Amino acid sequence: MTALLRYQSALLVRSQRWLPPFLLYAVLLGIGVQGGQPLLDSLGYTAAFLLPVAAWLVRICVTNEPPAARSVVAAAVGSARAHLACVLVALSAAALLGTAATVIVTLISDPVGSDHQKRIPVLEAAGAGLLAVLTCALLGAAVGALTAWPVLRSPGRAVPTLLLAALLALVVSGSPAQAAVSGLVGGSHTATVHLPVLPLAAAALLSAAATAVACALTSRRSP
Repeated sequence: MTALLRYQSALLVRSQRWLPPFLLYAVLLGIGVQGGQPLLDSLGYTAAFLLPVAAWLVRICVTNEPPAARSVVAAAVGSARAHLACVLVALSAAALLGTAATVIVTLISDPVGSDHQKRIPVLEAAGAGLLAVLTCALLGAAVGALTAWPVLRSPGRAVPTLLLAALLALVVSGSPAQAAVSGLVGGSHTATVHLPVLPLAAAALLSAAATAVACALTSRRSP
């Protein structure tokens, strides 16, 4: 598995297909997050913007290989393990990007509530922001796994479905991402830090289930 992860990571880096989602994330943060804003609000934006980026990265990784190369890898290690490596590399890239953004946003934001009066603990807020980022990365990976090959093979259907699913994952009540982001934004109004532990656990379970479904289908469908 380690060799597979290294192979998929090198493939992602060398393809440079990671650049558009990374730039999109940077642009969204540049628009939604400004220096001196309340910290928890900024961390909420940081987490929310990561979800569609994570889904996009999963789509990139699972379609990065030519069919012939994918067949060779699948023959050597199994199609399910090969597909799992793609999802894990995309999830790791999204989590790394979100972690870096969390650190930067924490440094440039003002550790106060939305009223700019009450102070909040910086480290605790940064921890909550990091958990929210991981929640959105995991849910984004689930969206990407269910809206790319082998679940959806036609780009004409897969891409709009990915965008719609990412949007719903952020706004639908009960979604782990919505709960995590709302917890940060709501905590900003009361200058209280809420750690999104339950949303993170729910997102991890959903991501694992979605990835398992996608991996199970890889041996039954050709690219």
